[in-house]
Amino acid sequence: MPAHPARRVLPFAALAAATALVLTACAGPSGESDSELVWSIEGANLSAGHMDPQVSQLDVSGMVQRAVLDSLVFQEEDGSFTPWLAKEWEVSDDSTEYTFTLRDDVTFTDGEAFDAAAVKANFDRIVDPETASAQAASMLGADFYAGTEVIDDHTVKVTFTQPYAPFLQAASTPQLGFYSPAVLAESADQLKAGGPGITVGTGPFELTEYTPDQEIVYTRNDDYAWGPHDEKAPKVETLRVEIQPEASVRAGVVESGEADLASNIPPNLAKDLGDSLTVDSVEYPGLPYSLYLNEKYGVFADEKVRQAFARGIDIDPAVKEIFFGQFPRAWSVLGSTTPGYDAALEGTWEFDQDAANALLDEAGWTERNADGIRTKGGQPLSVRWIAWTPVPDDRAALANAIQSDLKEIGFDVVREVLEPGAYNEQYGPKTFDLTDWGFSGVDPDFLRSHLHTDGFQNASQVSDPAVDALLEQAVASSDQDERNTLYTQLQEWNAEHTAIVPLYSPSAITAVGERVKGLDYDLYGRPLFYDVSVG
Repeated sequence: MPAHPARRVLPFAALAAATALVLTACAGPSGESDSELVWSIEGANLSAGHMDPQVSQLDVSGMVQRAVLDSLVFQEEDGSFTPWLAKEWEVSDDSTEYTFTLRDDVTFTDGEAFDAAAVKANFDRIVDPETASAQAASMLGADFYAGTEVIDDHTVKVTFTQPYAPFLQAASTPQLGFYSPAVLAESADQLKAGGPGITVGTGPFELTEYTPDQEIVYTRNDDYAWGPHDEKAPKVETLRVEIQPEASVRAGVVESGEADLASNIPPNLAKDLGDSLTVDSVEYPGLPYSLYLNEKYGVFADEKVRQAFARGIDIDPAVKEIFFGQFPRAWSVLGSTTPGYDAALEGTWEFDQDAANALLDEAGWTERNADGIRTKGGQPLSVRWIAWTPVPDDRAALANAIQSDLKEIGFDVVREVLEPGAYNEQYGPKTFDLTDWGFSGVDPDFLRSHLHTDGFQNASQVSDPAVDALLEQAVASSDQDERNTLYTQLQEWNAEHTAIVPLYSPSAITAVGERVKGLDYDLYGRPLFYDVSVG
């Protein structure tokens, strides 16, 4: 579907004025090179069963495994789709059938042929309940997925029980990328842990070494000749991915030259990087970093309390100060680079302590205890915010600002930073008041997983037949104008209902050393290494 181009900007005015920054994506390859490219990433939770993008919901899983996993189609910056593993495709008039003609010259790095049977094996594996996929299964239509039919060796038809407009976009992602059929038959249960001989795809690199929590080593696939723009085997022989959760360490290694590039650099560190580095920033499309208010648990069952919570946070100065003016304050559950974004919501729910206090008074929270926290019936107005570790320093600072703002209106926010196991113990049964995350996605159908009654990411526990109907109409429509109208209604609904409180739209900030030439990015700001050379 059409999408806004990913915005690539020089994000730090002061740095740009002092140094001549150029976009590495605009630089041409500077000759052949057989050296190693070192990439520093955050990657803290990869070892906790997140090496498989068909199962994991973490962005980092798809980011690193794109080196191994190719897709049927490629999505360009203008939102259009071009051939990749599929040479061409046809979509039925009602968007229930997608028929792909596959390339006949593609092989997996274990020697297995890529063919229609491989497509069927991967897609059927994703939707198999035993796989326990959430995000990838949703992207494949979940209950809408009727099956994949092998027409012949190089023709495959994917069918849905109802119109499913977002499928091409989903089919361009690593979540719907392809593993070797031999791996699926023999080692599927090991894919979440990953490793050599397990994480096997058709991609430009082969995963050859993996030390959990330390590094992943990808070695060039010399036979590669089917990149999204007919790219051949990469120029670099080795892509070494160093797992370094501390942002200061990532900034340090790229500045010292120990790494050639580093991802997920926060603004406060990026602004002080040396002038030998290029700093690239791409604003994520998707759902901005937000707070999810659990309306089926505790005080957030009252809409007035949710509205007061949102109006009681002074978002603008906090976001501007903490992120050095580089991440825009969010107004909607769609980021501004996401198709269907409703710009009319900008400025419609400003910080207003008087309005927040009035709403809490109307909700009956009129008394205060000795600590200044509002009470009703002797109970304090207190909520528990559970957060998934690790928490970056800038988000911790934002959380502190939010807690301070809300305390001024008598709203107590207790924050708990939890290890993944402890977090999931509360997230599963929804025994929390609020939680937080951002979610990258080009097609706004990701709102279905966050706001539909049956959505797997519905942390707010929204259950509204009218909302379900809007989401179901949008996923089934092939008319972009109609879809935009429906998503506008959903954004307006949330602005009033306050199930999700959007805070800011993050960007993927990558620091790149001067040795690197030909680096490009996908629509999510994730590095692509097809044309990269070093030296």
